[in-house]
Amino acid sequence: MKITVQRHESVAGATLGVLRIDEIFGCYTLEDEVREVEGQPVSTWKIKGATAIPAGTYRVSLEQSQRFGADTPTINDVPGFDYIRMHAGNTSADTEGCLLLGLAATECTLVGGTSRQAVALVKAAIRMALDRGELVEIEISNAAGAA
Repeated sequence: MKITVQRHESVAGATLGVLRIDEIFGCYTLEDEVREVEGQPVSTWKIKGATAIPAGTYRVSLEQSQRFGADTPTINDVPGFDYIRMHAGNTSADTEGCLLLGLAATECTLVGGTSRQAVALVKAAIRMALDRGELVEIEISNAAGAA
């Protein structure tokens, strides 16, 4: 299964995006600001707790999280980042590099009351793919002109 996230330009320290599952709209995403400098090591541009992960393709798994519980969608092997989860939240204050998911968005937030439903939708799709023995990957792309 292929999950894609197409990011928009960062606004007010937040980066919205559109998440698709096998090319079908799934939900919106919200991350911290994209600070990536292409060709430079993560350590030169990352601000801990306030930076979106680098664009790229990563393996996704469902893992136990102390904070978010069982079967938390987890993005693996992200250079310079650990424990990158897809979870509920509404603003960039609710993330420290993770992807927040929501069914509706404004210019720089996810609409309250839509996030848990989006997480459940994405988690169910990942669970079904893993149960079929499929590799689940996420490909994250920056807005045109970014990084």
